[in-house]
Amino acid sequence: MTKLRGGLIQMGLKASTDQDPDTIRKAMVDAHIPLIEQAGADGVQVLCFQEVFTQPYFCPSQDTKWYAAAETIPDGPTTRLMQEYAAKYNMVIVVPIYEADAVTGLYYNTAAVIDADGTYLGKYRKTHIPQVAGFWEKFFFRPGSSEWPVFETAYCKLGVYICYDRHFPEGWRALALNGAEYIVNPSATVAGLSEYLWKLEQPASAAANGCWIGAINRVGTEAPWDIGEFYGQSYFVNPRGQIEAIASRDKDELLIHDMDMDMVREVRDLWQFFRDRRPDTYWSLTDSE
Repeated sequence: MTKLRGGLIQMGLKASTDQDPDTIRKAMVDAHIPLIEQAGADGVQVLCFQEVFTQPYFCPSQDTKWYAAAETIPDGPTTRLMQEYAAKYNMVIVVPIYEADAVTGLYYNTAAVIDADGTYLGKYRKTHIPQVAGFWEKFFFRPGSSEWPVFETAYCKLGVYICYDRHFPEGWRALALNGAEYIVNPSATVAGLSEYLWKLEQPASAAANGCWIGAINRVGTEAPWDIGEFYGQSYFVNPRGQIEAIASRDKDELLIHDMDMDMVREVRDLWQFFRDRRPDTYWSLTDSE
């Protein structure tokens, strides 16, 4: 059996939203470091944090203050720091942060991917951007166009899909067709809106694509917006669509799980969904008219 030890960190906000983004970033990074070190000590090979992990989920507002939370990738402080931890523990780290493009000045909801030797491999920019009450993301994020990158890490072929993306099956399929064996989905989602989908969509996507998925959600509430409770319950789901490990609803937590990577090939050979696809008949799905 070929095993991959994954780690997911879910966390509540560690500073008041009245403070400046740099202060909040420092508080959140400082709170993550003990869990990163625990993951390293416990042999985690691929670690992922929650969506925009250094900040509150500020999208209930439309306050330009939060533009200052954006960092460049890979030369911003958070990515550089995580490169050091990746190399220290020989651990792949997925780093979801608010990105400021150094050339254009545009802002993206992004995850940087760092290999186990500390090498920056690239990034994925969130493709689907919601614009509904409490989630005014188009005010803060430009849609990404990352062409579904799959990262050849030291341990696996890794894909990234971010939060709202998970409602769109096309991206899961594109990542799997590009070779992803394990896909992480860092999120910020609240009770009362999408909780009933939390344990439905990602298991279905894992089964449809014969891959492992790591789903990460933050915990707690974040004043002053009070859009609801971030309900945690980060989990690992196998290629059969079965949740194998799940975190608590309301606590900071590092969830560690050993994934049987042989299951990817076993499930894909059994179901043959990729063989039986009919992309020649799907033209109307992408027809702009």
